[in-house]
Amino acid sequence: MEAARSPGVHRPTLTRGRVAPGAQSIAAATSDGRVLGQPVEWRVEFDAGQRRVVRPELPPPVEIALDPERRPLGAFAAQIVGHERAAAAAQLADGSLVVVRRETTENAFSGEVESSEERLTLPVAPRLTRLLLDADQHNLYGGTESGELLWWRLDQSEGAPPHATTAGSAAITAMTFLIGDRSLVVGQQSGALSVWFPVRQSDETFVLTRIRDFPAHRAAVTGIEPSRRNRTFLVQDASGELGLYFSTSERVLWRGRSPLPGVSAAIFSPKGDGAFLASPAALAFLEVDNPHPEISWRALFGRVWFEGYEKPEFVWQSTGGTDDFEAKLSLTPLVAGTLKGTLYSLAIAIPLAILGAMFASQFLHPRLLDFIKPTVEIMASLPSVVLGFLAGLWLAPVLERIFPALVLAFLLLPLLVWLTGLAWYRVPRRIRGRFPAGAEVFLYLAVVAAGIGLCVSLSAGFERLVFGGNFQSWLLATTGLPYDQRNAVVVGLAMGFAVIPIIFAISEDAFSNVPRNLVAGSLALGANRWQTVTRVVLPTASPGIFSAVMIGFGRAVGETMIVLMATGNTPIMELNPFNGFRTLSANIAVEIPEAPHGGTLYRTLFLAALVLFVLTFLVNTAAELVRQRLRRKYAQL
Repeated sequence: MEAARSPGVHRPTLTRGRVAPGAQSIAAATSDGRVLGQPVEWRVEFDAGQRRVVRPELPPPVEIALDPERRPLGAFAAQIVGHERAAAAAQLADGSLVVVRRETTENAFSGEVESSEERLTLPVAPRLTRLLLDADQHNLYGGTESGELLWWRLDQSEGAPPHATTAGSAAITAMTFLIGDRSLVVGQQSGALSVWFPVRQSDETFVLTRIRDFPAHRAAVTGIEPSRRNRTFLVQDASGELGLYFSTSERVLWRGRSPLPGVSAAIFSPKGDGAFLASPAALAFLEVDNPHPEISWRALFGRVWFEGYEKPEFVWQSTGGTDDFEAKLSLTPLVAGTLKGTLYSLAIAIPLAILGAMFASQFLHPRLLDFIKPTVEIMASLPSVVLGFLAGLWLAPVLERIFPALVLAFLLLPLLVWLTGLAWYRVPRRIRGRFPAGAEVFLYLAVVAAGIGLCVSLSAGFERLVFGGNFQSWLLATTGLPYDQRNAVVVGLAMGFAVIPIIFAISEDAFSNVPRNLVAGSLALGANRWQTVTRVVLPTASPGIFSAVMIGFGRAVGETMIVLMATGNTPIMELNPFNGFRTLSANIAVEIPEAPHGGTLYRTLFLAALVLFVLTFLVNTAAELVRQRLRRKYAQL
């Protein structure tokens, strides 16, 4: 590539060259105030032996004149896509910045070619050591000798001052984009190395923010080369030391001496499994074995500040729609979702199952118990996919429509059951004696059914009276919590229905296995039936009841289909009962079919399964220790 010249006229020379990250072109500044861009195209051919041959082609260079006075340029940057779209920016001799953007379009029908050129002149800036233009040609970054970072928003009004921030007192000696052109890696004269990107503020403005720092090099950073596959970057310093880093996980992958002295340029191979190093005298290849750089303990379980986020957060988002997507593989939201679903389901299942088992074993007639217990146990055989289907497609929409009825039921049903019990025991004994012991359960069931119907019929009036006519709007205005149709309440009801039979069956056996002589002795000493059950039977049966709860916990923790179908399956970290969540087991079921074998996501899902196993193992071990202690404590009764 040569600069144009005329006979008898001094020939301009190329002063500096540069390849923008990810660009398919070479840009160079000339001594007469121009930027020349040479696009590089690759032609694939097949020879006589059907071997694939790739040859470079060099179309005519793109020329952009930046300084009308034809003076040498200071720091410059360019994005040359080809003759169709090109942009260049440079600091002129007077300190001002000039940006030229050129675009050429061809009408597909008429073949007419239209060209446009935009020239921006920015205010005088301090002497820049580095200048960087993003691929969209909307953002221009500069580094100064005093360690200041400058950011111009080219889509804003011309003449607007740049956003300035201080990276440190040392001069900025290297600067580049990571894949996606959002994160900026900055190297300084002192050897400091940091990553920056714009962060949205509360007033909707953006501030260039230091996100993370890497261990400093012992000499000035002279070059930074980003990978075009992920957020790995290679750093070289003036002492000949190289460093390989990954931005998101903040990992130092490798540091060591360069195999080639005096490295002046470096570039990653297309697959990211190596890097070419060049010096004025030689070329070397550095092999890179870096299979899972995005994984670290911090990335898996800690808060990470991802691009586009306002602060460090726990995030699970394994895939995206673009090649520059930043994988977010935090398991913390999944662990929190697992515990959240378990908490809400057990909050419903434990009281109903244990109190039901207590009533069935201690107050119900044996003939009725022989009918009711198998009926409840059969509930455990219902496929969880059926429960999830009903919860997601029937219960969730119904509950969204009549949620005030559920609130009213929590208030009204206990009152109705209590009043029914008082009324039943006011019936003369000679009449009650005609029915088997515990037959009042059918009366209670009828009252509960009638109470549910009453709550549903009163739902609209109760919603107008208490919630201003719309529960979802009232919830958002009062607490700031949105109501999602598939939420933790729906899962709690559906999964509680699945867990109740297990806890009921084991708890009933624990109550029934209490020695009858203890019950008879308590009654003989003058205690009534309720006192005997709560003060003698319940403590004695507590080890078995505790085991029932822990088995129910294991059932809830490992549940997959109900959670998969009845929640929004969103991996968020909130205890809000009105939004969804994602559990470890559901996440494995969703992600494993699409995870590339042996890839980072594939291995992370196996780690998630291990975390689920360890969680249940630890809880069950602790539960067994508690159960043994309770058994020893009440063994002397």
